[in-house]
Amino acid sequence: MQQVDFWEDNLKAKEITKREKEISDEIDELKAISEKTEYLKEIFTISKDDDSLLDEVGSEIKNLYDEINLLEIKTLFSGKYDENDAFLTLKSGVGGTDAMDWTEMLLRLYKRWADKKGFSVEVISLGEGEEAGIREATLKISGRYAYGFLKSEKGIHRLVRISPFNASGKRQTSFASVEPIPLIENDNDEIEIKDEDIRIDTYRSSGAGGQHVNVTDSAVRITHLETGIVVSCQNERSQHQNKETAMSVLKSKLLDLEYEKEKKLVKDISGEQKNVGWGSQIRSYTFNPYSLVKDHRTGAENSNVTAVMDGDIDIFINEYLKQNN
Repeated sequence: MQQVDFWEDNLKAKEITKREKEISDEIDELKAISEKTEYLKEIFTISKDDDSLLDEVGSEIKNLYDEINLLEIKTLFSGKYDENDAFLTLKSGVGGTDAMDWTEMLLRLYKRWADKKGFSVEVISLGEGEEAGIREATLKISGRYAYGFLKSEKGIHRLVRISPFNASGKRQTSFASVEPIPLIENDNDEIEIKDEDIRIDTYRSSGAGGQHVNVTDSAVRITHLETGIVVSCQNERSQHQNKETAMSVLKSKLLDLEYEKEKKLVKDISGEQKNVGWGSQIRSYTFNPYSLVKDHRTGAENSNVTAVMDGDIDIFINEYLKQNN
């Protein structure tokens, strides 16, 4: 960074500056944990006969453990795009109106999770349900390791509850799919998308408007004809900006598709997962007749459904990362 010609290549300079800050932040984190450890050792020594101080130290030790555990989890991020921002697409599946309501509940869950992580969230597109909930939505979640965390969420999520839309008060099972894709910017030039490869449609945005959703005819939907991938954007102020954002999502999906093919981890990352219905779920959220959220891949469980729906999903993410690295 001290080289005279450092800023001649603006893009490369920004990458290096960003990486320098990330490394500095990691060093600061380690220093802070080391200092806190030494401090707690001293406090513990002088507070052995004071129950109130011991309780306080115990609470601080738990916080320290959580910080160390998070650092340990970060060492598991070895994927090419794990440090990147992420696009997160949610789609309702089997279950009718309940499934659309469930998809909206998941949207809220991931927003709250992102807030707790200090990540920023932007609604790229939103399609409302006919009666309630949403048919699908795409979020852009920005923050270091956003994709590394969210890649564990890919799959079908199943809800079991007493349906608020059923007059008989019967139990209903609903499904929604979650598809995380890394935001891939620097490699976008590797993907050439010709005009004849895509179909572009414009439409009027759905939703209640406000800061996230534009309600003009400027919304853009792009279909990649070869793969069938469909992306859309409706939150920008102009049709041109919406098209640019949608193209960025499409390029990221196509690049990620090629990357996953190379790794031979999955047959298709374009979002065409298993049927969004029975027997294909990665996680079940049971509200009734008992309370339990269970990940079927790792066995991780949490009986505090309310906390999970408020974004407390790190137990599932962390266990997936530990078992798959």
